[in-house]
Amino acid sequence: QVQLVESGGGLVQAGGSLKLSCAASGRGFGYADQAWFRQAPGKEREFVAAIHWSGGGPYYGESVKGRFTISGDNAKNTVTLQMRNLQSEDTAIYYCTASQGFLVNLADSATYNYWGQGTQVTVSS
Repeated sequence: QVQLVESGGGLVQAGGSLKLSCAASGRGFGYADQAWFRQAPGKEREFVAAIHWSGGGPYYGESVKGRFTISGDNAKNTVTLQMRNLQSEDTAIYYCTASQGFLVNLADSATYNYWGQGTQVTVSS
């Protein structure tokens, strides 16, 4: 069974930084794509960033471009999300997700196969 486990969330002041990590286990077949989404209370799940393990990307949601960086380490089966200049609107639960197949629309959460349990990020103003 494939498992994705996020870590690194927490409380940070506006303007600060956090680094999230996603560790994958049970990855016998390999993933084609991996991404981060987030969901704030009362809002829909929002695309944050994604990579194609084949080498394409990275890709970012408009609200995080220039502030967040996604990277992957194939040898360690991990994907990280470096978040800088965090703002109150970044407060959400952040989810790691992976797809077995190559995705055309990385921002469509419905097309991913596996999800982590999520990690809370809270930005205080």
